[in-house]
Amino acid sequence: MTNSPPLEGINVLSFEHAIAAPLCTRQLAELGARVIKIERRDVGDFSRHYDDRVKGQSSHFIWTNRSKQSLTLDIKHELSREILKRLVGISDVIVQNLAPNAMERLGLSYATLKRQHEKLIVCNISGYGANGPYKNKKAYDLLVQAEAGFLSVTGTEEQMVKAGISVADTAAGMQAFAAILAAIIQRGKTGKGSCIEISMLEAMVEWMGFPLFYAYDGAPPPTRSGADHASIYPYGVFKTSDDKVILVGLQHEREWEVFCRFVLEQPNLIDDDRFATNANRSENREELKDIIQSLFSLLSAEQIATKLDGAQIAYANVNNMDAVWKHPQLDALNRLVETSTPTGAISSFKPPTNNSEFEASLSAVPALGEHTRDILQELDFSAEEIEDFYKQDVI
Repeated sequence: MTNSPPLEGINVLSFEHAIAAPLCTRQLAELGARVIKIERRDVGDFSRHYDDRVKGQSSHFIWTNRSKQSLTLDIKHELSREILKRLVGISDVIVQNLAPNAMERLGLSYATLKRQHEKLIVCNISGYGANGPYKNKKAYDLLVQAEAGFLSVTGTEEQMVKAGISVADTAAGMQAFAAILAAIIQRGKTGKGSCIEISMLEAMVEWMGFPLFYAYDGAPPPTRSGADHASIYPYGVFKTSDDKVILVGLQHEREWEVFCRFVLEQPNLIDDDRFATNANRSENREELKDIIQSLFSLLSAEQIATKLDGAQIAYANVNNMDAVWKHPQLDALNRLVETSTPTGAISSFKPPTNNSEFEASLSAVPALGEHTRDILQELDFSAEEIEDFYKQDVI
């Protein structure tokens, strides 16, 4: 693979913090784009300080900020205006997830920018969108999970549960990534840029398609069923005799028959009225769960896996984080890569966008302001001007 990555030559300027926008721009960077990340002086992106689990650095920041350049800038300082002007001038794409109206106050709204930069693509990521009654509401990830209905269908009958990851931020970041790629293709056809509006709420609602349509026109929504599927059964977790957890998934009647004959060794269950169809099995899941669990409780995870493999029934190990780092399939696919960070090299995962014609463009996680001086020199600011910016707390 000797070809350049597809976004080589594309410059992305990002006014970003937290997860949604940084995740989007990391994907762009690793397809070859140059991403200049604007960070606040002294403290930087506040996600740098969420925790200190990766050699004293934040797990969130390490995850979403590999392969970028960091430039510190007080965007409210009067002297930052010329720096911003020159940065915009070299940019193909601007991504931002600042507070509502922040870009307008800086004079960097799309309406203003496109008059001088016809080819510029601007992607605004917000919590609830550019208009409407929720426009100015704070939109942290868990809040959007609640507003989008995610919490209402996640958890157990007794208690709703949030996702274990920043699912609303991730949804918005990946929708923004796809939309920017489409805008770059469109610009190649028309020669003109565009403005993209991505909200966490809309992105999360897109991911909520199944429960929304399941509850269409006032129908009852999916029940909260813990780690088990809400409407297909058996499709859920079972404990083994050696205190491990296996998730078994059956999708159709042929698998149900095979499961009864060769895994449970109870062919009489195939035509049992309680379990004859998926609807029956789902309705009577507690009885069926007891039957399956009574067998699994007598067998080790390895013994159960052997039976399931022999019957070609789908299953998965319910892994913890340590097991994922050591996952044999990820090891076979050579997914781990060494990444430089400000406090030393770490292991991280290659991006999943494998392509036969090019390698992903991977580089270090930047230190705060690591590239400030070099970028300003590239923008033709003199050494004296740059020193003055430092002295006056602009950068």
